[in-house]
Amino acid sequence: MADAPRARRLAERIQQIVARMLDTRIKDPRLGFVTVTDVRVTGDLQNATVFYTVLGSDEERAASAAALASAKGLIRSEVGKQTGIRLTPTLEFVPDAVPETAASLEEALREAAARDAQLAEMAASATYAGEADPYRRPGEDEDLGDEESGDVDTGELEDALGDAVESPDEAVERPGDEPSAGR
Repeated sequence: MADAPRARRLAERIQQIVARMLDTRIKDPRLGFVTVTDVRVTGDLQNATVFYTVLGSDEERAASAAALASAKGLIRSEVGKQTGIRLTPTLEFVPDAVPETAASLEEALREAAARDAQLAEMAASATYAGEADPYRRPGEDEDLGDEESGDVDTGELEDALGDAVESPDEAVERPGDEPSAGR
């Protein structure tokens, strides 16, 4: 099992070799403007995945994929010669999804900016549902009486209770109760 720094160095070297091969040695007319974006090598250095992008239409991408598949053996033999390792890794060419991801992110950012502008426009013309400042400040409106403030006078409460019950010893008859034996 190889260590991770060795696999990383091999991946960088394979990326350089493949890019140079596509630029100088591979003369397939189907090969469009191909850019090698990344190479990932497994931990045992047996397999390498080469990520690439193609500038152009879907037909040009398909033609470039076919050209890379046909040139895979030549590229692998050149990788083996230039790296000097005992077992040359197998190569797999995978189209990179970076351009599509970038396009979808740009579209999402445009949509978010449009929504933000619409929200800012709505906020600029918005008014308060009630007062602008609904909180009372100390010193304001101190002339409120007991009725408005909700305070209850305890003397009035005692008078009202006193009229209802003459003495605490008196029993109150409720409907449905049997009359007391002491009455």
